[in-house]
Amino acid sequence: MTDLTALLLLVVFATLVATGARHWRIPAPSLLVVGGLLIGLLPWIPDIQVAPEVISVVVLPPLLYASAEEIPWRELRVVWRPVTVLAFGLVLATAAAVGAVASAVTPLNTTMAFVLGAVLASTDPVAVTALGRKIALPPRIQVLVQSESLFNDATSLVLFKVAVGTAIAAHAVTLPAAGGQFLALGGGGALVGGAVAGAVALIRRRTEDPILETVIALVTPYAAYVLAEDLHTSGVTAVVVAGVVLGSTGHKLTNATIRLQVHAVYGTVIFLLESVVFALIGLELPALVRQLNSGEHSWPLGVLAVAATVIAVRLLGVVPLSTVMQRRRGNGPVTWRIPAVVSWAGTRGVMPLAAALSIPLTADDGSPLPHRPLILVLTTGVVVLTLVLQGFTLAPVVRWSKIALEPEHTAREEARARAGLAKAGLDCLDELEAVEAAPVTLINQLRRGLLARLDQADADQDDDTAPSSSSATGYRELRRTVIAAETATLQRLYADNHISDLTRRRLQRKLDLEEAGLGDE
Repeated sequence: MTDLTALLLLVVFATLVATGARHWRIPAPSLLVVGGLLIGLLPWIPDIQVAPEVISVVVLPPLLYASAEEIPWRELRVVWRPVTVLAFGLVLATAAAVGAVASAVTPLNTTMAFVLGAVLASTDPVAVTALGRKIALPPRIQVLVQSESLFNDATSLVLFKVAVGTAIAAHAVTLPAAGGQFLALGGGGALVGGAVAGAVALIRRRTEDPILETVIALVTPYAAYVLAEDLHTSGVTAVVVAGVVLGSTGHKLTNATIRLQVHAVYGTVIFLLESVVFALIGLELPALVRQLNSGEHSWPLGVLAVAATVIAVRLLGVVPLSTVMQRRRGNGPVTWRIPAVVSWAGTRGVMPLAAALSIPLTADDGSPLPHRPLILVLTTGVVVLTLVLQGFTLAPVVRWSKIALEPEHTAREEARARAGLAKAGLDCLDELEAVEAAPVTLINQLRRGLLARLDQADADQDDDTAPSSSSATGYRELRRTVIAAETATLQRLYADNHISDLTRRRLQRKLDLEEAGLGDE
């Protein structure tokens, strides 16, 4: 079997499993990992070896960018304090605890145990975003979990590079040197990401070609990552910053047709990459286990101990922080429900795997780096265990906590917003009628449709009669004017905190579909 054939079969398998997960309404990452693990256990399946650059350069940038684009800037400003504490303090505490436990229960020495701790110190934004898409968490909690998983990667990346540098050089790294490295990686990556976002925004404002716009959207995360890495800064941080900035402003840069096409193409790419990479995680574990030597066969105990440590440290770190934040807000008695959900959402995924794969094979003196295969097995085992255990049980935990938004809540919010948009459209028509800017028949026709929306009628049945061919051009132009007024009102509702970012995105997509359906003049 050639590599190309194996890749095509993997894509087909991952797509089928992910499609089944959507149909059965279960977390796709968890099912993909289980499916990959079962396939990898078959005796006739060849060992899968993935080059580090395939994960870190090809797969990771677009997945991180897509996760960052979903974070609304408004909610991010609200939760930046707890995100900062979790992204620094909890990462350091997790790395230290995992290192201590790994050195006690596995053959790893202190240095290599700390490498493992740095690898598993941060939650994974790709896994967290994929698991959270189907769970209706309150916006603040959803943004907290996603933001933390994105920004704590910078801290864990610095720890990982310091730990690996110590392991291959066999000498200690001073605290000032580590601090300087962190500023260079994190700060430099943020500057590069901001610069790339600014350049892309300037280009997209002057681009009206859907194909070119799609290419720019696909290239942006790779440009941010590669440029940052070439400048010896954090490519992960650059991609995250670029994604957050462009995600908050992207809807203002292009028209409806381009937004719909970019969304469709990017959604397809992300679906394929997520499906393949999570299946690959499960598929790799049996092959990695077969590479262990005789003294490392107690790895299952190490996986269980490290996974339990990761979960316990997160719980012990999130509960006090949540207690302090709830008391500061003074919104009622302190509840365990929020920290329980935030703690259980801290799965590991693609990021730890990419970091573990990038561990060098040899030290500076040319000797093999000890226990590298064991670190890969422990990392992959913990990733698989957390994705399966926490992934399959996250939705029940959310339901048990009773903090999830009920479907009626989202429906009522969207209904109020649609009523506001319809009223804005009616006001726009009144202004056009007052200055006789359009034929009265077309204005009345659109007015009937908007009034029907206010009465919650089916949008497809709003119009009683279709415009004649002679007035089709005027109808399209008038409808575009009304859609522009509705879009402006939608942005104002969001800016004034009357609707959530999820509702804004849904209604914007509906307006885009309606505008694109008008066709060209």
